Amino acid sequence: MVFVALGVLLLVMKLAGWGPVADWAWWAVLLPFGLALAWWGWSDASGLTRRRAMEKDAERKEERRRRNVEALGLGAKDPRRK
Repeated sequence: MVFVALGVLLLVMKLAGWGPVADWAWWAVLLPFGLALAWWGWSDASGLTRRRAMEKDAERKEERRRRNVEALGLGAKDPRRK
């Protein structure tokens, strides 16, 4: 996401002719978009994206389970029970 935000910022600066970016070559302005594509490709291929999604699902599932147990009144009232 950082690469995309940087790319949009550089693109706007280039098109507006603002700052030193106006004199840069187009490949330098568009480079962050290519880096973003490379990052997304690597994260998908390495399983990073799926692993993060699975961790998020597991956290939501555990939180839902904890809320349901408390709503049923089955929470650990005895400090020795967990």
